[in-house]
Formats: sequence, C-alpha cells, structure tokens
Amino acid sequence: MEKQQFEKCVRQQADTIERIRQRAYALHQSVNQMYGDGSLPYGYHLDMVAERVRNFGHLVCVMENDVLPLFFSAYFHDTIEDARMSYNDVKHEARMFLSEEQNLMATEIVYALTNDKGRTRAERAGDLYYKGIRETPYAPFVKLCDRLANVTYSCSNDIGNNHRMKEVYKNEMMHFLGSINPHRDDDVRFLVPQEMVVKMAELVIDDIEQEEKTLGAWWLNY
Repeated sequence: MEKQQFEKCVRQQADTIERIRQRAYALHQSVNQMYGDGSLPYGYHLDMVAERVRNFGHLVCVMENDVLPLFFSAYFHDTIEDARMSYNDVKHEARMFLSEEQNLMATEIVYALTNDKGRTRAERAGDLYYKGIRETPYAPFVKLCDRLANVTYSCSNDIGNNHRMKEVYKNEMMHFLGSINPHRDDDVRFLVPQEMVVKMAELVIDDIEQEEKTLGAWWLNY
C-alpha cells in the first residue's frame, strides 16, 4: 500500500484506534503489569509497538481493511501472555472494534505472538513459536514491531537492565530475524521489512564495520 494511502486510513480510523488503545491499557492495568524498570505503565510499550505499525505498516499492508487488525494486534499482542486473556477472550474484545473477518485476522496474530510455556527465554520462544509466526499473515511484521520497540527502549540508556537487554537483543538478532522470516515473496503480508532490520542493527551494533557484516549476512539469507 502507498504510504499516503496507509496514513489516510489511519487518520480515518483514529477514533477506533484510540478506543482499542484505551481498552488494551485497561486490561494490562487490571493485572498491574508495568514496563521497563517497573516505573512505566505497560501502555508505554504498547504505544511504542503501535508507533512502529504507524511508521512502517504501509510496507506490508495490502488493503484498507487490514489497517485496524494491525493496530489491534499491536495493542493486544501481550494480552494472552500477560493479561490473563484466552484466545476466545481476545476474539470477544475484537468484536467491539472489528468485523468478523478482521477479528479473526487480528486474533490469529495475537495468538501467534504469544510465547509458549517454558522455564527459560529459549523454551518460551522455541521452534514451534516461531513457526506459528511465520505461518500467520502480518505476524512477522507485528513481532518485528514489538522487538524494535523493546530494542529502542533498551538502547535509550546504558545502565542496569537496559544494558543487559541490549546485549541480549544484539546476540539474538540474527537468530530472531531468521526465525520470523518466512522467506516468501508471493505475499507482502509476510514481509520482514528491510528498513526495520537496518534500524535494529543501527541500535544494537555499535561498530559500523560489524553492523555492515551483520547486515551483509542477513541480506544473503533474506
């Protein structure tokens, strides 16, 4: 979709997007979930994810009808995992804002982005988890928006947990990008936008030469 067309659709749907935002805020507040060092409401993170959808959504969105599901999944992507919601709960919430077709698309994205049960980070985001993302339209993109939001926050300063997570994201970068990329050129909804990959590399890799090598390796397997 052309960027201007996407932005026009976002403006036209602004009231609904705001209602989705407020509902997602309330759900995470109801379980006292916080973000970062615990001083920020979880809505801070949700807004960051939605902002990446706003900035890059035109690269993957194929029709106007898909704009709202993208924003819904950005705001609700952690509700099953963190806000005690079930798949059917998310579908019920989506019916307040979306058509049945949009509802199914959005709920499937949220479900795909929900971590598996596991004792460790690796177990919670294993092969089956990434397979679900690769097979769900728009899920690779929304997951990349989520990761880019977390990376941006973790690189906002170099102290405490931020520094630790920056290193985690740096070390995971190639595996993460390879795991969410379906390597499909027949359906733009599965695209992992290069612009977002470059932005992530710029944030986590301090050395320009190493950044170029990392991106070079990525392009070879894109």
